[in-house]
Amino acid sequence: MPKVVFLPHEELCPEGLALDVAEGENLLDAALEAGIDIEHACDKSCACTTCHVIIREGFDSLNESTDMEDDMLDKAWGLEMDSRLGCQCVVGKEDLVVEIPRYSLNHAREE
Repeated sequence: MPKVVFLPHEELCPEGLALDVAEGENLLDAALEAGIDIEHACDKSCACTTCHVIIREGFDSLNESTDMEDDMLDKAWGLEMDSRLGCQCVVGKEDLVVEIPRYSLNHAREE
């Protein structure tokens, strides 16, 4: 079973977290089930960028991104070459190291 390591994030998981995640499981679902409350304003329908994550290790083991995901990612804050939308990532055979960006663009959220 692949290990998914979430790097420390000041608000969402200050200590970081390592999880065993079944191959084929959705990355965002795994994070949410473990108590990492990554935003997902569009209810995981690939219609926003609030679940943007950066895959620091294991990127090539994930499923391929779709054109729709790539188009949405173009709008994400802090976009990097290894950025993905958590709601669209399917965990493969390799371990992953995931960084949750400090900010997200959530126009529906009030602070």
